[in-house]
Amino acid sequence: AMNQDRVNKLQHQVHQVRIGGKGTPRRKKKVVHRSVVADDKKLQTTLKKIPVNLIPTIEEVNMIKSDDTVIHFANPKVQASLAANIFAISGHAENKTVSEMIPGILNQMGGDKLANLQNLVQKYVAAGENTAAPAEGDDDVPDLVENFDEASKDEST
Repeated sequence: AMNQDRVNKLQHQVHQVRIGGKGTPRRKKKVVHRSVVADDKKLQTTLKKIPVNLIPTIEEVNMIKSDDTVIHFANPKVQASLAANIFAISGHAENKTVSEMIPGILNQMGGDKLANLQNLVQKYVAAGENTAAPAEGDDDVPDLVENFDEASKDEST
């Protein structure tokens, strides 16, 4: 009976993880703390093996995702190996929406994204949510009525 009790006790201990030595409390699971610094060091050593070059004076990097959110880096550290087609961007990143980034992001967007954006704007206007527009019509840009190229040709003669 003594042996069976001991076997049961040992089997119970196998299922729990003891982190320290004898006398330390048992934990349900071992918590492994992975530091960002360690990850960054691993990444830098891997990049050194490739030979990457630091690209200086890059003001911002924006990664536009398919759900129209943007991963925005301000003054990131950019390293590149053109031969290996590898770009490593490190620094503080923020998640933003495309609408938060307008107008600066417009020149970084591809044609498909711009078309999506135009559709989005039309939806807002159609829904009547464009409350930022001024009530008076004075600030509107007038429609182009005449051809100014023709008028300028007449002036030169």
